[in-house]
Amino acid sequence: MLALTNATVFDGRGGPPIAAGVFCEDGRITGVTTETPPAGAEITDCAGLAIAPGFLDLHSHSDLQVLDAARTEKLKQGVTAELVGNCGFSAFPCARDATELRSFAGGIFREQGDWGWPSAAAYFRRSHQAPAGQGVFSLTGHGSLRVAVTGMRQSITPEESSAIANLLEASLDEGSAGLSTGLMYAPGSAAGFDELAPLCRTVRKHDRLYATHMRSYMGGLIDAVDEQLNLARATGCRLQISHLQAAGRANWDLQRRAIDHIEAAAREGVDVEFDIYPYQCGSTVLTQWLPDWALDGGMDSLCARLCDRAAHGQIAQTVRSTMAQTPEDITITGTRTEANQFAIGLPLSALAARWNMEPVDAMLRLLLEEHGAVNVVSFNQSESNLRQLLGHPLCTVISDGFYVRGLPHPRLHGAFPELLGGVVRERRWLSLSEAIHKVTAKPAARLGLKDRGVIEPGARADLVVFDVARIAARATYQQPEQDPTGIAAVLRGGILVAGERLVR
Repeated sequence: MLALTNATVFDGRGGPPIAAGVFCEDGRITGVTTETPPAGAEITDCAGLAIAPGFLDLHSHSDLQVLDAARTEKLKQGVTAELVGNCGFSAFPCARDATELRSFAGGIFREQGDWGWPSAAAYFRRSHQAPAGQGVFSLTGHGSLRVAVTGMRQSITPEESSAIANLLEASLDEGSAGLSTGLMYAPGSAAGFDELAPLCRTVRKHDRLYATHMRSYMGGLIDAVDEQLNLARATGCRLQISHLQAAGRANWDLQRRAIDHIEAAAREGVDVEFDIYPYQCGSTVLTQWLPDWALDGGMDSLCARLCDRAAHGQIAQTVRSTMAQTPEDITITGTRTEANQFAIGLPLSALAARWNMEPVDAMLRLLLEEHGAVNVVSFNQSESNLRQLLGHPLCTVISDGFYVRGLPHPRLHGAFPELLGGVVRERRWLSLSEAIHKVTAKPAARLGLKDRGVIEPGARADLVVFDVARIAARATYQQPEQDPTGIAAVLRGGILVAGERLVR
């Protein structure tokens, strides 16, 4: 038996902490008590420290990195389980030749080489061989389903829609946690209500989660929210709106209206919640600002259009008229080639000045030279809007972290310590109990997991031991690959897997 004694224990449900010890055996919690540990127990004195359930990252893009024992960025934050397969991107299913899936999802997943699994079952067999093992859950990406059936073509036939539905059904039967859509990313962006509704009904039949990267977080935010709420009303699915926000200064006043619509739907009985990371800046691929038609057929087709004078002009005109951020708001963080590594860390405005051209022209030149593979960080939302989201009772806090060939967003290494340190201790936007609830029991409930996210007898012994006064993110936009401070120990299944120290 392992006994963590003399701690301040947060059970994950949002109530006040208690002074107690946590006893664990055979990977499970056996007691939360002030009793003296039994003879023979391995005792760790946690005086001055807090214990919380292991954090559950409900929105992650570490689909390939969770398979790698050397990737400890999430563990060092206290994350003991994560949900991958978000925003329409999953590492399965793929056709016999996985080339198109790698082209589609490579900008989010980063890893090169031969990856891609024909089914959810095959992916889970591989993930369960990794040290993260039982802490890996995955949605099935609608974009990946589309690519498996139609490639990067945006048009779709009824027969192809049926094939996609069958693939989703098989994935759910094999353990997928649900469906994700990425309605700003081609080819999934071409899907309308009639294509998505049958898939959401299938998700509802299996009592799984539907998570959506909506069609717009900018000027079309309200319509995008209403589309997803109407899908949930029509199908009865459990809806998770991914990284809700109003992006771009001109759109900040739309957030309150979006939340009003979500709250009204919840009062009607729609099972809807949302999530957000604890930062004002987001991170994505630069192609997100392009019109859908420019991406039809994949990156080869995009590059051909960028080389065509007329098509290039049309793309540039559309981007200029729809982009919510300024060129100063968008910073290059990752490129495919060595030749353009100099651009990493530069705002789009600075890149344009270096190349002596307009910002949108510089953006399209960079996309052409990088064959579409450019990552960025973008300044999206106001501090007051972020506070409104994080404090909302329907909000779960996530990392939305992904790896790039350059400078990742600091959320990859720091989202959860930033929440508990920066948001709770420094800004005092939430109580510590509330914040812990938003990264433990709340996301576990969204996934229907009854033995995670809580500290109680019978639950998995996934635990984080931390110093309330010291926990903090050290990752910054300039130096994002820095480990947090203040986390003494992280246990998965009662086994120590990360942490600064344990005082014996």
